[in-house]
Amino acid sequence: MAKQITVEGMSCGGCEENVENALRDLPGVTDAEADNERDSVTVEGEASDEDIAAAVEDAGYTAKV
Repeated sequence: MAKQITVEGMSCGGCEENVENALRDLPGVTDAEADNERDSVTVEGEASDEDIAAAVEDAGYTAKV
């Protein structure tokens, strides 16, 4: 199942990579693709919204789920 999450604070490709890596390390996530121009990340898998938000925030960004 794919979810699109709003992520604030990304400004470049490196930011996208930080968010993607943080989410891909999360149990239940099979893939993640961030887009800093749209302030969003698409997450594939079964991880909970709370776990996704926590991983994004641990990476230094703000998630709105």
